[in-house]
Amino acid sequence: MNPPVVQSLLETDLYKFTMWQALLHSHPGIQAEYAFVCRNTPTLPLADLKAEVETELERLCALCFTLEELDYLRSLRFIKSDFVDFLSVFRFQRRFITVESEGETLRITTRGPIVHVMGFEIFVLYIVNELYFRRLSDPDDREATLAEARRRLAAKIALIATAEDLRGPTPLSGFVFSDFGLRRRYSGLWHEEVLSTLSTKLPLHFSGTSNVYLARKLGLTPIGTMAHEYLQAYQAVGVRLRDFQKAALEGWVQEYRGDLGIALTDVVGMDAFLRDFDLYFAKLFDGLRHDSGDPVAWGEKAIAHYQKLRIDPRARQLIFSDGLDVPRSIALYRHFRGRIRIACGIGTNLTNDTPKKALNIVMKLVACNGQPVAKLSDAPGKTLCDDETFLGYLRQIFQHPEP
Repeated sequence: MNPPVVQSLLETDLYKFTMWQALLHSHPGIQAEYAFVCRNTPTLPLADLKAEVETELERLCALCFTLEELDYLRSLRFIKSDFVDFLSVFRFQRRFITVESEGETLRITTRGPIVHVMGFEIFVLYIVNELYFRRLSDPDDREATLAEARRRLAAKIALIATAEDLRGPTPLSGFVFSDFGLRRRYSGLWHEEVLSTLSTKLPLHFSGTSNVYLARKLGLTPIGTMAHEYLQAYQAVGVRLRDFQKAALEGWVQEYRGDLGIALTDVVGMDAFLRDFDLYFAKLFDGLRHDSGDPVAWGEKAIAHYQKLRIDPRARQLIFSDGLDVPRSIALYRHFRGRIRIACGIGTNLTNDTPKKALNIVMKLVACNGQPVAKLSDAPGKTLCDDETFLGYLRQIFQHPEP
C-alpha cells in the first residue's frame, strides 16, 4: 500500500503562500477558475489515473495545518499574523475541484473563491506526477530508475564543484541556484534525497528550495515571490486592462513593503513589462525573474533598462527559471557575471531527471470573475487561453506580436 502523496499542507511552493496572502488582503472576493493541462504526450494515458487522483484529493481535503507548521510560517518575516490565523482554520473544499476523463485526457478544474482554490495547483501537479510514475514502473524498475537518477545528480554536482571560472582556474564561487522542482518531481522521497544531497555536497552554491515543507524539515531557505496568476488576477479586478501590471506591482509593494522584491516579467511579454516598470518600480523592486523566451536577450534588455533609468545593474538581481539545467545555468552565470547579480531556479532537471520521460504539466488561472485572463508568453506553446477574442485584444493593447 502506497502512502498518501501529500504529507502536509506546508508542502507547496513558497510563492503560493505569498500570493495567497497578498490576494486575501487585496481581493478576497475574486471568483477564479484554474485548468490542468498536459503539454506533452505521456507514455500512459493520464485519464487512467482519474480514480487515484480523486482518492488523493479526498485525502488532501482532510488535511489541516499543524500548530508547528503555523508557527514556522509565522516565523517568516513577510508572513503576517492574520494570514496565519486564516490558515489555522483553512481546509480545501472538495466541491471546488472536479476531475473528469475525456478519452485519454485527464481534465481537472477548480472553480470558486480565489483564496479557496488557488492553493490546489501545486498539490494537483505533484499528485498527478507521483501517481503517473508509480504506474509507469514496478518496484524493481523504480530502483533502477533511481540508481540512474542518482548517477545523473552526482554528475551535476561534479560539474558545479569542478567547473573552472573563465577568469581563472577556480570554482564558480559566485554561482548560486535553488530548487524549483516540486510540481514535476519524480516522487516525494526522491525530492527530499535530492535536496539533502545538494545541501551537503554544494553548500556554497545551493541556496534553498521553493518547497516550504522540505525547507522547514531540512533547515533550508524557502525561496519564491510571485507567479503569473498573481498578475493575471489583476486583469479582472476593475482596473483598466492596460494598467493591470502596474496595479499588481503596486499591490505587491504595499503588501510587502520591501520584502520579496523580485518581479515576474512575462505575463504580457518583457517589452510590455518594461514599459510599465518605470523608475518608481525599478527602485522599489530588487530584481526580475525570467520564465520564457531567450534568457540572454531578456537579461540584456533588463540591464539596458536599468542603465536607461540610471540604476547600477550591479545592485539588482536577475532570477532565471525557465526549463533550466546545470550547464545552461552555469552559462548564464558566466555571461552576466560582474554586470548584474544572477541566480537560477532549476526545476524538473533536478527533481525528475530519470530515464523516464518527464511530464510537462501545468495548472493555470484561466478566468476571474467570469471573464478570461491570459498570459502572452515570449515563448511559443506557453499561452493558455481559449478565448481568441480576449487574446487578440490583449495583444493589441500591449503590442505583443502573434506567436
